[in-house]
Amino acid sequence: MGDSDDRIVEDGQAPVARVRTLVDLARLAGVSPGTVSRALAGNSLVNVQTREKIEAIARAHDFRPNQMASRLRTKRTGLIGVVIPLGHERRQHVSDPFFMTMLGQLADLITENGYDILLSRVIPESPDWLTRIVDSGMLDGVLMIGQSDQVDAIEQTAARYRPLVAWGHHREGQLHCTVGMDNAAGGRLAADHLIGRGARRLAFLGDVRAPEIAARHAGFAAAAEAAGLAVELLPTHLAADEMEADITHHAGLIAGQFDGVFAASDMIAMRTLRALADRAIAVPAQVAIIGFDDLPLASQTVPRLTTVRQDIAPGAATMVETLFKRMAGADTPSTIMQPTLIVRDSA
Repeated sequence: MGDSDDRIVEDGQAPVARVRTLVDLARLAGVSPGTVSRALAGNSLVNVQTREKIEAIARAHDFRPNQMASRLRTKRTGLIGVVIPLGHERRQHVSDPFFMTMLGQLADLITENGYDILLSRVIPESPDWLTRIVDSGMLDGVLMIGQSDQVDAIEQTAARYRPLVAWGHHREGQLHCTVGMDNAAGGRLAADHLIGRGARRLAFLGDVRAPEIAARHAGFAAAAEAAGLAVELLPTHLAADEMEADITHHAGLIAGQFDGVFAASDMIAMRTLRALADRAIAVPAQVAIIGFDDLPLASQTVPRLTTVRQDIAPGAATMVETLFKRMAGADTPSTIMQPTLIVRDSA
């Protein structure tokens, strides 16, 4: 019984071993394993009749070439790494709405281009953590969602690894390729709008250890200073549990001291809306609030959230397009996108 399970009969001939490898298929087709490999790859060097014969035998025996072996021959893995570094905010999760929105866009584009995704949420423990990822041999390229406080590690890897693109802030002279917003311009938009509607006591909520958020704060503060005003920095984590505690503390200060608040993310802004509502502080009558991102949830809050939009869908498309160009050997520049202020009810 055991032998019958592992043998087949072809056109009344003597039983032969079940087709498991290219060699087995070549024996049935009466050609070399190299010819089988070329035929299944659609190589035009194999004549049509031979190719059709080999393909028919492969279908009859439900034969699928070993994908790992194929990838070793072509030096392509078919995998794109999507890396989320969390150096400054170790308690943040992939379930964060910004990460999920960006990841969904990237995943659709990558798979539509015939690649699979390897997702990594990384808590950096050594300076060479990214180098180890790209040297693993598992990936054809890497996309990073954010830079965290890991710019030095990213620069170190980018000096020798071309197919790497990060969503984040661009600094003049940097080595690594980024796609992202002009975050400082976004901060200026927020300040100009709050000041234009009469706000004079301004606060910024965020964690400026991340370069993107630091740039938002810098743009906001610069525009305020140009108007003769100061900005109070209220440090606020991005991790949900720590954010909750921070905003609960800040809400008491905001209620009595500030009439204009710029939050580094929509999630911070939305939690601030709720904390002020719990204290019966009217938004925007007493305090105007602006977020950053324009996540889908921003238009569902009460009041609806005014925010600085960074266009995630075209940004993700640019990241993927740029990565594929770099995988092909091109030397692509960073892309700096311009933000847009989306005015709703909160300011």
